[in-house]
Amino acid sequence: HCIIRNSVLEEATLEDGVSVGPFSHCRPGAYLARNVQMGNYAEVKNSYVGAETFMHHFSYLGDATVGEQVNIGAGTITCNFDGVRKNRTDIGNGAFIGSDTMLVAPVTVGEGARTGAGAVVNRDVPPGALVVGVPARVLGMRQPVEVDGSVQDGSEKE
Repeated sequence: HCIIRNSVLEEATLEDGVSVGPFSHCRPGAYLARNVQMGNYAEVKNSYVGAETFMHHFSYLGDATVGEQVNIGAGTITCNFDGVRKNRTDIGNGAFIGSDTMLVAPVTVGEGARTGAGAVVNRDVPPGALVVGVPARVLGMRQPVEVDGSVQDGSEKE
């Protein structure tokens, strides 16, 4: 089952375990996979949001494909209209999008990549990269680390 709190759903698909709102809007073409958590005053339009993704309050995803286990920080928006056409944003599995990030489409954020709070991302972000600033620039890369004999994804000290 899903939990929808004082929100609007229009021609949207929600899988089991999804939580929306309060005061959010799933517009036509929105698809929220299992266990997606969508915060208050958020909006999704013509976008696929992968399983176990957290989309926090005051965020907008339009014309986007979001992988699984992604964090969409509060206030993040996809800037999908360039004045002529709608463009797509793609976000890879396990990415962490910092609060108030602007993703200026067309743009791809690679798997496991991270954006710093307030970043304006107008170029593709490589998998595992950390980007910060206006416009966003690569500050570092995630490095695999060994923990108890197995390789884990870790962050290089910055």
